[in-house]
Amino acid sequence: MSVSSHVCNRFVTSDCLCCCIGPIRGQLPGRAGSLIDIQFHTQNMGETTSDALLSGAAPMPVHSNGKAHKQDFSDPSLFINRELSWLYFNRRVLDEAIRPGEHPLIERAKFIAIFSSNLDEFFMIRVAGIEKQVEAGIRKKTIDGFTPTEQLERIRTEVLAQLDLRHACFYGDILPALASEGISFVRFTDLSDGEREALNAYFREAIYPVLTPLAFDTGHPFPFMSNLSLNLAIELEDIEHGNRKFARVKVPSILPRLLKLNDVAGLDSDLSRLRFLWVEELIRHNLDLLFPTMKILQSHQFRIIRDADIEIEEDEAGDLLQTIERGVRSRRYGDVVRLDINPEMPEFMRQLLIDNLEIEARCVYEIDGALGLGCLMELLKIDRQELKDEPFIPFNPFEEVRNTNIFRAIDSGDLLLHHPYDSFQPVVDFIDRAASDPDVLSIKQTLYRVGGNSPIVRALMRAAELGKQVAVLVELKARFDEENNIGWARALEDVGAHIVYGLPGLKTHAKLTLVVRREAQGLKRYLHLGTGNYNPATGKLYTDYSFFTDDERLAGEVSELFNALTGYFRYVDFRHLLVSPINTRMRIMGMIEREIVWAGKEGGGRIMMKMNSLVDPATIQALYRASCAGVRIDLVVRGICCLKPGIPGVSENIRVVSIIGRFLEHSRAYWFANGGHPELYLGSADLMPRNLDDRVETLFPVFDPVLVAEVREELELQLADNLKAWKIEPSGNCTLLRNDAPKVNSQERFMKRRMQKKKSTGIKNRLSMS
Repeated sequence: MSVSSHVCNRFVTSDCLCCCIGPIRGQLPGRAGSLIDIQFHTQNMGETTSDALLSGAAPMPVHSNGKAHKQDFSDPSLFINRELSWLYFNRRVLDEAIRPGEHPLIERAKFIAIFSSNLDEFFMIRVAGIEKQVEAGIRKKTIDGFTPTEQLERIRTEVLAQLDLRHACFYGDILPALASEGISFVRFTDLSDGEREALNAYFREAIYPVLTPLAFDTGHPFPFMSNLSLNLAIELEDIEHGNRKFARVKVPSILPRLLKLNDVAGLDSDLSRLRFLWVEELIRHNLDLLFPTMKILQSHQFRIIRDADIEIEEDEAGDLLQTIERGVRSRRYGDVVRLDINPEMPEFMRQLLIDNLEIEARCVYEIDGALGLGCLMELLKIDRQELKDEPFIPFNPFEEVRNTNIFRAIDSGDLLLHHPYDSFQPVVDFIDRAASDPDVLSIKQTLYRVGGNSPIVRALMRAAELGKQVAVLVELKARFDEENNIGWARALEDVGAHIVYGLPGLKTHAKLTLVVRREAQGLKRYLHLGTGNYNPATGKLYTDYSFFTDDERLAGEVSELFNALTGYFRYVDFRHLLVSPINTRMRIMGMIEREIVWAGKEGGGRIMMKMNSLVDPATIQALYRASCAGVRIDLVVRGICCLKPGIPGVSENIRVVSIIGRFLEHSRAYWFANGGHPELYLGSADLMPRNLDDRVETLFPVFDPVLVAEVREELELQLADNLKAWKIEPSGNCTLLRNDAPKVNSQERFMKRRMQKKKSTGIKNRLSMS
């Protein structure tokens, strides 16, 4: 085996373990393991087996006592089911609403909405995929030993339990609490005659014109029902002939789900007492206007969720843009995977829906009360600040120099921002300044999710209009953002930007911007590398890192990566960047194995990782091996975690916490002690097979030891959180982390630190010295 070796220049001791990347045989698309020829070298640190790494196995860890540890880390009992783990995460989200005192009242209702929307998406994607496996007769077991049918059974049991908790919380706690604050949800029948008449008049004027009654009989086919649609199933009687009929009325999504009675003419407009009515209830009480020759016998609401995953045969797609557009349109026609009904719906009506929607009984969920509670996000519009989180204004280290040359600040040293505690505005300003700066010649950027009215895309459009070279990779396959990305891609193309739609078979999830600027000493490259999307809206809600640098070690490799993305993907010699699917898996595995060697030599192996999801079996097994070798491993995993921590003889040295709070934990950070010379990587990749093998991802090293120490301290603070952190148990369930240590809410600590910072520190001082 021919391998070209490379010694990493960041290791300053003679005892070093380096990743040596050789030539890649073949070309994307494909799995990383089939493309990479890689070897790990050890100098005076014990033995390791490169052949085992190459074959997908791993060297047997050696304890500090010198005895080899034998353990079958592929045992299904050592893994948590992926789908159940996600449901446990969503249960933690629900708990933010359930626990009084954790959040202000309206924020608690917000978590009910987030839980509900999360669950909808889970069924649209994950459950839909498992249903397809069952339909295809697939009985292959997951790594944790479940067949598709067994997974569906366990999912249903868990979801039903969570829906009961949601009902008890919303109807038994939050609604009464809102009523005590002058915000009430009323029933149509509880209103006075005059109020009902005013609402009926509103119905005739604002709702009736947009409703479409659809009959179902021998002359009318069963009506189509779109994904996430809320509907009324109606039993009628023909007054003239006495025949029973069935009809359906959709509650249009263009209507406000929560009808604010204060805004209806003829009703109390006193804003100190807010009243809401579910719009479907008003429709139910006016059905006679839609069926004037019929007697309304009964009506019941129901809601359907369809398979919303878009399957694309990219090899056969001549125009990916048009293919994605067709896929988005067809999403509403996917198979039904869940039917929500009220318990009062009679059996004949329920069976009629089951038969015509062609679903199994397991897909039917009885839910008391209103269906589709994601609409509770509308309550955030209420102007009652005392019932919401205190406003937080992020710290903007660039604020003092926004009208100065932002490139001078980056030239003075690497800059790291931690959103949303640090403002996202510097990212927008970086692109905006690059667009208007006459010395900037080129801007290259990846866009995954950018939001609606994106100032970043508008800056890129302006740059193209000014004649700069603008190349943008717009990922059309960003799930549920396809339509938005199609619109921006076309807008950018219209002004002359070079648009690429990604690589066949691979989503591009990396977060990269490269700016080329003409300066006195020649052309210079500036980078923004991030862990989150180029979306200012989520930049206020998601925790992410933004890294600004002009380091040529990274700039050169990012430049090569862009050339690979826009041309042919041939460049593979990444020495500093971790790029999926080329070298991320092997480099992460190599660094884990390196900590095993350090633990065997000095007993000082340490790993800290923060991510959204930990699913990849090979990585989990590597972490088990490291734990058995004595490596101390601390993981902050927001969502899915298939690793079981705390198992004696397997993972007793692994701790996993999940932080659920005001902000969505979204950053990815991978820190390795490396025998006293720590390495830190930040970026877009979770430890999931898709992120390691089936996407274009990047993890970038942070070279500045001050910044490395800063991120380490932030990780340690999150690991010390004992107010908003959950401890993941070996069963996969979780318990609130409580101990006798001083109380720590890591997100609040980060906010307080930023509020204490003076605007003149950091960047301003740096500029004055440059």
